[in-house]
Amino acid sequence: MIRNTIAFFILVSLVFSACKTTYPVKHQFPKPVNTSSVKISEQEKKVYSINGIQASNDFPAARMNDFQRLNDSTYQVTILPENEPINESPHYAFSLSSDTKRSIHLEIYYGRYKHRYYPKISHDLKNWTPIDSLRFDTLMAGNRAHLILDIDDKPLYVAAQEIRDSKHTDAWIGNLKQSHPQIKSGSVGLSHKGRPIPYMDIVEGEAKDKPAILIFSRTHPPEISGYMAMEAYVEELLGDSKLSRAFREKFRILVYPLINPDGVDMGHWRHNVGGTDLNRDWAEFQQPETEAVARHVSESVSADNNTVLLGMDFHSTQEDVIYTHTANRQSVISPYKDLWLEALSKADLHPNEEPYDLSTPMTKGWFYLEFGAEAIIYEVGDETDREYLKYKSRTAAQEMMKLLVLSHTTSK
Repeated sequence: MIRNTIAFFILVSLVFSACKTTYPVKHQFPKPVNTSSVKISEQEKKVYSINGIQASNDFPAARMNDFQRLNDSTYQVTILPENEPINESPHYAFSLSSDTKRSIHLEIYYGRYKHRYYPKISHDLKNWTPIDSLRFDTLMAGNRAHLILDIDDKPLYVAAQEIRDSKHTDAWIGNLKQSHPQIKSGSVGLSHKGRPIPYMDIVEGEAKDKPAILIFSRTHPPEISGYMAMEAYVEELLGDSKLSRAFREKFRILVYPLINPDGVDMGHWRHNVGGTDLNRDWAEFQQPETEAVARHVSESVSADNNTVLLGMDFHSTQEDVIYTHTANRQSVISPYKDLWLEALSKADLHPNEEPYDLSTPMTKGWFYLEFGAEAIIYEVGDETDREYLKYKSRTAAQEMMKLLVLSHTTSK
């Protein structure tokens, strides 16, 4: 531990004195992916009305492709992807209301795909509660879920994950700027559908010559737990502690919280409007969203002579896991990630590291090939307790700041 720590501080001292001019260039990955646009099927936004029951997908981030009555007490919603082939992450979000108060059985049908997300319900699109386990089960084939719901004349929202649409992200950025007016924000460009792709530039004083940290999120629309962790991570960096203040004075933080705004607001399972997994487009940049983010990052850090030390991309999967590079990929701040993971272990956060080498054109590979930066994919379990994931993410941010602030101080 001591030997690694000393080596880390020596290496970082060299990095802080160096400069690197970077631009978004096309990189070669061992397993290239064709990310040119393909056609998608847009769901029809409408309100279905059957037997006094209204089912709607007419709100941002909704997903419902059909609604029908199966028998006297059972109804069915159909959930289909934006295009295929696609990762098996069937996102659903819809509302139900009734002319009379009643209890109904509802089946969620996914075609040939299997159920993934545990249902959550809300009456206001803000406060969400997992459905009572006694009122939910998946049917034998796995491609149908069964719910028992009490509905009345007020909309009951049912969703795979809490709704966090583009307006939510805009409001979150706005709230942060109220308490931190030094934050610069704006759009790096527009999506396929003309939605702005937001960013935040966080630094105390001048950005010039300061090392930079990159934070990405929401490449894949339903990955809400990862997005929540990103919010908590950034909020910790913006905290009022001595550590957070020192970090903002010494480092520049570039945050891209909503890389796929079309997919989010259109209720996609995974892709953008170009029918593409944006986390496979970090070599050719054939999609406007990835091209805009990559160009903004590279031009920003080049203009201010910032060395990118670390890139973190927040996602969700079935369980908490941290994806890193294998030992043959030494970043400009190696052995940072080993020290960081050790600190998380000492904090009883039990980090589950899964290193893998360069493969397909994902952000992890781009962080490393473009900048030589440490690259971490921070995955959060779909159903990880929401308060715990925030605590875990805040602690992860604190341990990151401790390492980098101390190394920066040592290098002076």
